Amino acid sequence: MKKEFKIAGMSCGHCRKSVEDALNSIEGVNAVVTLQPPLATIEFINGELPLEKLQGVLSETGDFTISYC
Repeated sequence: MKKEFKIAGMSCGHCRKSVEDALNSIEGVNAVVTLQPPLATIEFINGELPLEKLQGVLSETGDFTISYC
């Protein structure tokens, strides 16, 4: 299952890469993040994860916020 999410707080390619790496560190997640527009396309391999789980990993990475599109 693939879903798109808005990502707030990214301002450069380094931010984009940090967000993508953080999301891809979660087991069962395959994420592609774009800067323009600031979106994450996430494929959930073992079923969708709660938004709180995704946000928790991003909060450890920086001042990024994920939300539903």
